[in-house]
Amino acid sequence: MLLKKRKLILVATDMISVAATIYCSYLIRFDGNLPDLYKNQIGIYILASLFIFAGSFHLFKLYNRIWQYASVGELYSLIRASLVGGAISYLFVYLVTGKTIPMSVFIGALQSNLFLTGGVRFAWRMFTDHYQRKKEHHNKALIIGAGDCGSIIAKELKQNQASIMTPVAFIDDDPRKQKSQIYGIPVVGDRQCIMDTVTKYEIRDIIIAIPSASKKELSAIIEICKATKANLKIIPILNDLISGKVSIKEIRDVEVEDLLGREPIKTDLKGIANYVEQKTVLITGAGGSIGSELCRQIAPFQPSKLLLLGHGENSIYTIEMELRTKFPELSIETLIADVQDRERIELIFQRYSPQVVFHAAAHKHVPLMERNPSEAIKNNVFGTKNVAECSDRYGAERFVLISTDKAVNPTSVMGTTKRIAEMLVQSLNTNSETLFAAVRFGNVLGSRGSVIPRFKQQIKHGGPVTVTHPEMIRYFMTIPEAVQLVIQAGALAKGGEVFILDMGAPVKIYDLARDLIRLSGFEPEVDIRIEYSGIRPGEKLFEELLTDEEGISSTKHNRIFIGKPSSLQRSLLEFEIKKLEAVLQEEAEVICGVLQDIVPTFRSEQVSVVEKTEQEKELSLV
Repeated sequence: MLLKKRKLILVATDMISVAATIYCSYLIRFDGNLPDLYKNQIGIYILASLFIFAGSFHLFKLYNRIWQYASVGELYSLIRASLVGGAISYLFVYLVTGKTIPMSVFIGALQSNLFLTGGVRFAWRMFTDHYQRKKEHHNKALIIGAGDCGSIIAKELKQNQASIMTPVAFIDDDPRKQKSQIYGIPVVGDRQCIMDTVTKYEIRDIIIAIPSASKKELSAIIEICKATKANLKIIPILNDLISGKVSIKEIRDVEVEDLLGREPIKTDLKGIANYVEQKTVLITGAGGSIGSELCRQIAPFQPSKLLLLGHGENSIYTIEMELRTKFPELSIETLIADVQDRERIELIFQRYSPQVVFHAAAHKHVPLMERNPSEAIKNNVFGTKNVAECSDRYGAERFVLISTDKAVNPTSVMGTTKRIAEMLVQSLNTNSETLFAAVRFGNVLGSRGSVIPRFKQQIKHGGPVTVTHPEMIRYFMTIPEAVQLVIQAGALAKGGEVFILDMGAPVKIYDLARDLIRLSGFEPEVDIRIEYSGIRPGEKLFEELLTDEEGISSTKHNRIFIGKPSSLQRSLLEFEIKKLEAVLQEEAEVICGVLQDIVPTFRSEQVSVVEKTEQEKELSLV
């Protein structure tokens, strides 16, 4: 009803404009004294124009357009409709009266009518832009990037009533764009002007709209923006710009991942397809962070069957539903099983005969495993042993173990059990048709139990954010990055390797905490405090990627390196693992002592206590 009312008002306004401009053009032409000769003509001209212009405007759909969003296209349609209406009216009057309309009257009426009808529409747009959108709760936004993407975002922010941001300035490094305007918004300067612009315009939100920029360039811009108190947001995907999907829905908060400054990983799709395509692929721990991402990235390579094995039914159900939605043609089997259950694992291998195995099932939480060493051993050592030995026994072509940098010179039970798992698969490789390999990488951003979700939760509750030590350093990688390299490493495997992923530069956990607080819109140590909780059991200040005996060699992939395979005696390792099995019910100190026998570089508080006690006993006997 309201829409019809608006259309009627607009039609009435247009017709008044048509009549008024024709009448005024005659008066101007004849200096206010209209000759009797033209009195009859003016009446016919006005009456004919009312009907003809109404029809012409309707033909060009001028009453179906939302003039609040008027642009060049609407202006072009208005000009065409006016020209057609004016020309037909001119001919009609000539045919009826036999006299031509004075050319000065015709041109004056046409120009005035175009100005009035267009002016009404664009005045409405100006009103909506500058008055209706001017609300106190709208945040002033700075858009970095005055290209196509930035322009689209600015236009939508100005016009979308659901938006709570109003663009007030652009930043662009291109000197040709500076000191110009886009949709009435000034391009104030290059990235060096960001700080001053935020202060001058009282900016609440910064939107980085440069989807074609490299990761390194984005990281540099984010570093400058972090020094302001504005909330950082980003348009991340160039493909969305190309396909026309860019909108305010694509604006997301800047995440810690954006700070890493790494370029996208280039994957050898052909190499991956060769060993996964039309094969039965088993993924253990398929419901976890790494396991589920393995499922997502392997599914497009068309395995003949994808086996999703996990202990938790909810997580397996979740990834199953996701895959069935995205890949309806893919054959999927969900297997609820515990890798510690040898008989169950045997039955799965007998039934499905997987050709490629990715073993991601593991306990990985360092402090928890310090308190529960026997569970870490049962899952990470004996679970790996079960799956690896079944892979060998039932003729799997490849077995890839997901390992960790915490396995290098470990100070934790978890790291030690993962090192033993690496040793197991390396020893199995010496006498097996199966190609065994391990892939070692550091912390994964956003994975369950990792530091980022913990920090986010603490920030959500107002702090404090707890950091274990001011000098704590870790390597970080995103989940998709890590998984792409794991799959790629599987293609490179010749047997027995430990692949080490290039994790980039290590990151200080303290800096990470500060960045996350800033990216959440708070000021570190002002709005959210950072506290030190002390190094937890099993942790060390920095992680290593190579053991002392492992050299390193490159591969054809610039982000993957190979640690030299260790020379391991299978029989000796088996004997040590049997000793480990025998002490599973003993105290933690005893268990850790056996772990150190297997991995001599392992150092833990429990072992130190035992060694100290033995030394004291020896001294007392002297």
